Amino acid sequence: MLAGLSPARRRLALALLALVVVAAAVVAAVVVPRLSGGEHGTAAAAQDDTPGPVLLVPGYGGSTSSLRPLADRLTAAGRDATVVAVPGDGTGDLTASADALGTAVDEALARTGARSVDVVGYSAGGVIARIWAADGGADQARRVLTLGSPHHGTTLADLAAGILPADCPEGCQQLTTDSALLAGLNAGDETPAGPSWVSVWTTADETVTPPDSARLAGAVELPVQDVCPGSRVGHGQLPSDALVQGIVLAELAAGPPVELTAADCARLSAAG
Repeated sequence: MLAGLSPARRRLALALLALVVVAAAVVAAVVVPRLSGGEHGTAAAAQDDTPGPVLLVPGYGGSTSSLRPLADRLTAAGRDATVVAVPGDGTGDLTASADALGTAVDEALARTGARSVDVVGYSAGGVIARIWAADGGADQARRVLTLGSPHHGTTLADLAAGILPADCPEGCQQLTTDSALLAGLNAGDETPAGPSWVSVWTTADETVTPPDSARLAGAVELPVQDVCPGSRVGHGQLPSDALVQGIVLAELAAGPPVELTAADCARLSAAG
């Protein structure tokens, strides 16, 4: 077809063809990585191989001592682990506790020079971690693991709010099953992009009721009984239980979250 054109028109046609080829290459360079994970996928994969410091967030009441056994276990395994102190007695506005987590994360990254953090939120601490992540913290996290967290509220808080409202301060009110705060967190995407998410919980939970309120859409769901069917670990024992600690260590290791089964029960239980 080009042979029938004059030399000038042939040169023009070849130039236009070259522009089309270049444009196609540019589109492929931009669009294909987006479809396949591209640069973001590579960065996420690299991030999975370089775990940073671990921030542990306490539950309702703010007891840092409840998380000390798990923090000590992480430290013994070579991780930089810090238990975050939340404002007041840990029963106030959970968004204020999320701000405290944000400050602790900034300090940990500055201190260690790491690219990202892992966050473990125990009980209401998991809700605090989600508030922080939804408010921009997701960009700083490699992994967020919630431990027995009432993501969809707990009927225990409903009972307190209904019978003894004076004994159910703001933090308690925010953990009811009809909480506006939880409704906002659960509207749309429960697990913001950035970190990988894991929810560890026990079917024997007597505080988060029903226990499957700990389910988190988009997270790796890991009931303790999926690993050790005979486990009767309760809510209060989650941070100190050897099996649960083993699960947390496995899920915070380099690489993506791992699928654990009953075949891992003996190994993880004996690792304490």
